[in-house]
Amino acid sequence: MPHSIFHTIPLTEQHAAEVCTWVYDPPYNIYGWMPWAQMKELGIEFGDPEIRQQQYLSVLDQKEQLAGFAQLFPLGNTIRLGIGMRPDLCGHGYGEAFVEAIVKTAQNRNATAEIDLEVLTWNQRAIRTYQKAGFYITDMYERRTPDGMKPFYCMVYQAPPHTRYLDLDI
Repeated sequence: MPHSIFHTIPLTEQHAAEVCTWVYDPPYNIYGWMPWAQMKELGIEFGDPEIRQQQYLSVLDQKEQLAGFAQLFPLGNTIRLGIGMRPDLCGHGYGEAFVEAIVKTAQNRNATAEIDLEVLTWNQRAIRTYQKAGFYITDMYERRTPDGMKPFYCMVYQAPPHTRYLDLDI
């Protein structure tokens, strides 16, 4: 599968509204969003125009169609990724290229930042995808979710040796 089939742009309001309509099959249905009008009214996540502009990306395919979104959340010198793929694309082998496009954008924003993400430990489909894209599990912990405390893995990106950035004094 070619690795240049996805690219990112800032998340548009139209794309944000579209993301709110996505419905995932169980058990992935926990990843759905509230209706767009409600997100805008409450000003939460990408419903807040400033947060949307600073942290969220649209992930587009080669036909410029919305394939998913990402959040690049700054945590000191770490960028924590939040990733969502359009439901009809999930489970069809696009994940590695999708995640790689997001990682590339994060690296372009801050070449020295560590890139990580959190994933529920039961979500083996996502974990395999993240591993193929260069992430590895560094920690497991429980975190509060709308359904109570749940176990998560923290996964950290490690660039392949030929793409690592070098600190050079020039």
